[in-house]
Amino acid sequence: MRVLVTGGAGFIGSHVVDGLLRRGHAVRVLDALLPPVHPAPRPPAYLAPQAELVVGDVRRKEDWERALPGVDAVIHLAAYQDYLPEFSRFAHTNDVGTALLFEVAVARGLALRKVVLGSSQAVYGEGQYTCPVHGIQYPPPRDLARLRRGEWEIPCPAGGEPMTPAWTDEGTVAPLNPYGVSKYAQELYARTLGRLYNIAIVALRYSIVQGPRQSPFNAYSGILRIFVGRLRRGLPPIIYEDGEQVRDYIAVEDAVAATLLVLELDPCPYAVLNVGGGSSITVREYARLIGEVMGRSIDPQVPGEFRHGDVRHIRSDVSRLRSLGWEPQTPLRDVVARYTQWLETVPGATDLSEETLGQMRELGVVRRVT
Repeated sequence: MRVLVTGGAGFIGSHVVDGLLRRGHAVRVLDALLPPVHPAPRPPAYLAPQAELVVGDVRRKEDWERALPGVDAVIHLAAYQDYLPEFSRFAHTNDVGTALLFEVAVARGLALRKVVLGSSQAVYGEGQYTCPVHGIQYPPPRDLARLRRGEWEIPCPAGGEPMTPAWTDEGTVAPLNPYGVSKYAQELYARTLGRLYNIAIVALRYSIVQGPRQSPFNAYSGILRIFVGRLRRGLPPIIYEDGEQVRDYIAVEDAVAATLLVLELDPCPYAVLNVGGGSSITVREYARLIGEVMGRSIDPQVPGEFRHGDVRHIRSDVSRLRSLGWEPQTPLRDVVARYTQWLETVPGATDLSEETLGQMRELGVVRRVT
């Protein structure tokens, strides 16, 4: 099969490229090579030379017209993700880019067999909770007044009782921030246009993917990069809220295995699938684990701040994916070890946390308990 991977020079994309080549597929990459992920406008050293590279932007129709002809399938991973309030950029990159994929394919009469779309756990917002009195709940966004008082947990919307976070399946969507909205809109474009034009669609809602090649030059590339960057400098990890928020992390190699599975499974019985690590951990516990792996026993700093638009707890139910024979294989400790080892090989890798935190405070993304 000839496969186009958008964002194929990035973190997840480059690992997908490697996996495709190992399985004998021909690979073309469409990537804009933009900062901050790519500090220089050239392909990273880790991008497999066997892959054909088309330097282009998913927001530009002419770049899709160069990249799509001759491919059998697309793994669409190019996306914009950030905490900054650049609302239109989420839509232009994630949604317009997806619409253009189908626009060009239909206009050119291209025989696309399948599109695998990289979506996100962010479409769930707060996800599923269980109330001991009222059962399953999907709570609305947290009240800002409660957050300002440092009241982090979510009471049952039906009666105010304390709730327990549950494993969230694919059934209910309620995004809380512009990124989540844009990812769900991507899914709607892909699934709607796929049905209309007989192109098989699978949307993969990745949890927080971790591992080597997460760009150390992108200040918003994730908790592992941020915590490791600070600990390398002898600084404490900074934890928002109280650190007891629960998250679901997945190793990049396990995410790649899921992606290749649904690409090659024809037909795939599900149009939407969660791709998570199968276990969860609090942010505070994760900070402790990273410190142990690095040999840095530095207690996290908890300054009484929160990120506006963050969810309290989220973890993805991967039962559907498991029913297809997939299973997460990589312990989180191994993910951390491999990332820190890889980071030592990256020239100029730096910690941007203080600069980024100042900017987010100034923009009102990070707010303080009052």
